[in-house]
Amino acid sequence: MEIMEGVHLIDGTNANVYLLINGKELTLIDTGMPRQMQKILDYISKINRKPSDIFKVILTHCHIDHMGNVYDIKNLTNAKVCVHKDDAPFVSGKERIPSPKGLTGAAFKIGLQFFKVKFVNPDVLLNEGDKVDDLEVIHNPGHTPGGISLYDRNKKLLFAGDELRYIDGKIQGPPKQFTPDMKLAITSMEKLTKIDFDIMLCGHGEPLRPDASKKVKEFYDMMRI
Repeated sequence: MEIMEGVHLIDGTNANVYLLINGKELTLIDTGMPRQMQKILDYISKINRKPSDIFKVILTHCHIDHMGNVYDIKNLTNAKVCVHKDDAPFVSGKERIPSPKGLTGAAFKIGLQFFKVKFVNPDVLLNEGDKVDDLEVIHNPGHTPGGISLYDRNKKLLFAGDELRYIDGKIQGPPKQFTPDMKLAITSMEKLTKIDFDIMLCGHGEPLRPDASKKVKEFYDMMRI
């Protein structure tokens, strides 16, 4: 689905996958759950492009539903994988992905084993304020140590990862059961109230528009009460 010129949402991958068109180059933001790669390739073919046009993959964070196909995409296209430095050890498999406590944490670990997650060494380690093409990196730790949002100032567009979600007409924060430090996640959300964007694209849910930044500020104020 085309959100706006040069920005597409690839449906049916569990966590949302976004495709950006920058001339001859394609950039993927997140890669969905494992075993969903064919849906990504089918969509690229549908818009008359080729997998070899993918030059970059940006991961908003290290969870399985966002990095599930990054290994296969990297192998197929040799695209550069970009991730915040604090999530890089989990994407590479050098450290175990942070998981919740209790039954949710146990289910999380079983999911990693069931899907046989393949890890990959990132090519680009991101920091707060870095830019990838026209996208500015905003560090939003809490859901994961290196969770990020991506801000396109010119398009007034925010890719929020799992820091914010828009589901069934309601803005939500990151899911509590998969967020080890909810207090930090809410604190880091304040950064998103300082920028101006008309459209918010989340890791889960539908696009939020228009006046997305105003609505996010109202949600943040409510969360602090």
